[in-house]
Amino acid sequence: MECTELGIEEDPTSYTENECQELLWRIHEGNRLTGGLKFVTKCYGIVGFVKFLGPYYMVLITRRRKVGTICGHEIYSIGKSEMIAVPSVIVWPNVAYSRDENRYKRLLCSVDLSKDFFFSYSYNIMRSLQKNINEKNSGQFELLEAFPSRNICSFLKRGVNEKGRVANDVETEQIVFEDTSDEIPNQITSVVQHRGSIPLVWFQETSRLNIRPDIILKPDVDYKATRLHFENLGHRYGNPIIILNLIKASLISLLFTREKKPRESLLRAEFAKAIHYINKGLPEDKRLKFLHMDLSKLSRRKGTNVLALLHKVASDVLDLTEFLNCAITRSTEPEDASSGQRTVTKPCDDENNNQNICTTNLVPLLLQKGVLRTNCIDCLDRTNVAQFAYGLAALERQLHTLGLTEAPKIEMHSPLADDLMDFYERMGDTLAIQYGGSAAHNKIFCEQRGQWKAATQSQEFLRTLQRYYNNAYTDLEKQDAINVFLGHFQPHQGKPALWKLDSDQHYNIGRQGTLNEDIVSSNYVTMAGRHSISEERQCYLKRLGYPELHSSNFLDLDLLSSSGNSCDEEVFERSSPNMALC
Repeated sequence: MECTELGIEEDPTSYTENECQELLWRIHEGNRLTGGLKFVTKCYGIVGFVKFLGPYYMVLITRRRKVGTICGHEIYSIGKSEMIAVPSVIVWPNVAYSRDENRYKRLLCSVDLSKDFFFSYSYNIMRSLQKNINEKNSGQFELLEAFPSRNICSFLKRGVNEKGRVANDVETEQIVFEDTSDEIPNQITSVVQHRGSIPLVWFQETSRLNIRPDIILKPDVDYKATRLHFENLGHRYGNPIIILNLIKASLISLLFTREKKPRESLLRAEFAKAIHYINKGLPEDKRLKFLHMDLSKLSRRKGTNVLALLHKVASDVLDLTEFLNCAITRSTEPEDASSGQRTVTKPCDDENNNQNICTTNLVPLLLQKGVLRTNCIDCLDRTNVAQFAYGLAALERQLHTLGLTEAPKIEMHSPLADDLMDFYERMGDTLAIQYGGSAAHNKIFCEQRGQWKAATQSQEFLRTLQRYYNNAYTDLEKQDAINVFLGHFQPHQGKPALWKLDSDQHYNIGRQGTLNEDIVSSNYVTMAGRHSISEERQCYLKRLGYPELHSSNFLDLDLLSSSGNSCDEEVFERSSPNMALC
C-alpha cells in the first residue's frame, strides 16, 4: 500500500482446489472494473521480497526438480526463478525504470538460483539431521523467514571478523540410508564436517599485477575474534573441536625455499600460537585439538600416498566424534517425550487433499559429538581433498552400521570410492566457482584415477589463470550481487550507489535486509548408481557455465612434529598450505 512498506498476510484457511478457484473468481469479479485478476505465472515457492529504489519485487520459484528425499521429505533444486514487481500507485514510473534501478535488478539476477540452490516444503535443510532431531524441529519451512547469514559472505574477504564469523564458512552433511519403496528407511545415518577460513584477522590485497598477493596479518588482542569463532563452533557442534590445518609449515625453512616473503607460514605460526593461547583458558575436555599437515609438500613427495594419510587421520577423528545413527519407526500416536524419541513430521500429498500428518519417530542410537574443521588458505582445493577422505572413512562406518557391508572398509580404488570422490569433486567445483572463480584444483583426484599427468598440469595452469583473472577483474561485481542478495546493502534515494562504494562500506550503509530468503545452497552426498565419472563431471561443469575440463590439485602432505616445518613454493598458486597434533 505504501512504497516503503510491504504488508504480508497469510490466510489461515485451508482450501480445496474447487474452493480456491471459487475464491479467485469472486476476487476477480469484485475487481473487474480495474481489470480483475490476470494470470502471471505458476510458481512452487516464494524466495522472498526485495526493494531497491522503486517498488518491491517478489522472487518466485517457477520451476523445480526433485533431487532426493530425507525420511520421506522431498528435497528440490530450483530450476528457474522469476522476479515480478509488486505494483504501487505511489511509486513514480521514472524511478521504477531508472538506470540505477535496472542495474540493481541485473545484479540480483546475476545470482543464479538455478545453480545449486535447494529447498523443501517440510524439512529444514538449513539444519543438520541431528540438529533437527535434538531440537524437536518439525521441519516446517517458513518461506518468509529471514536467511540466517552467520558467515562473511564474500569473495573478497579472508579470515575472521570481530563477531567470530569466518569467510567461506561451509557445513557439509553426508546422509546415508538404504532406499525403500516408500522413501522412508528403517535406519538413517549422518555425519557433519566443517570448513572455513583461518580464524585470524588477516587479508590479501587483490592485485592485477601480482598473481600471489601478500598475506597481511593484523593484531587481535587476546585472540578475541578467534576465541569467539571456536565458542560458536562448540555451541553448534559440541566437543571436541578438531582442527585440520593444511597450509604450509613454519618460518624456519624459509632460508631453504624460494618464498621471498613469509605467506602461509606466517599464518601457520600465528594460528598455532592462537590455539595454544586459547587452550590455556579451557578445561581439558574442551581444549581444541590442532592437527597440522603440509599437504602441498607431501603431495609432491615420491612414494607418499596422500589419500591414505588423510584417511588414517579421518579414522582417528571419527573415533572421537562418531556420527549420528537413528532407528526409524512409524506412528500415528503423539510423541512420548520420556521415550527419547524425536519426531519429524511429513505432510501427506497435497494432491490427495488429505490433511493428515504422517509421523516418523527417529530414535537416536548414536550421536555425533564435536566436529572436524578443515582449512587451507581459501578452503577450496586442498580442503576438498581432505573432506573427501573424511567422507570415505565415514561412509565405511555408515554402511557397516546399516548392515550393508560385512566390515567397515572400502577399498580406495573401488567403484564406490570413485563415486564418492566424484560427489566431493563436484561439490568442490561448485564452491570454487562461487568463491574463487574457477573449478577446483584436483590433481590428487586425477592421480588417483590414473589420468595423464601432462593433461592435468596444463589444465591446472589454465584454471589458475582463470581464477586469477576472476579475482582481479570480476570479484567486485560478484560481491556487489551477493551483498544485494543477502541484504547487506539497502539502496536509498540520495545515498551513494552500491558500485560507488568499496566492499567494507556495504556493511555500514543500510543493513536492513532486502531479500528475506530461505533457500540454502547445500551439498548433499547421496549414493547413486555406477556412472561414467568423467562424462558426468563434464556435464556438471558445462551446466555451471564452465568450459570442458578435468581436475587437478596442488596438495602436499607430511607427518611432522609440532616443531617441524616445510615451506615449498608452488607455481601460480594463489592459496597454499603441514602435520602436527597439539
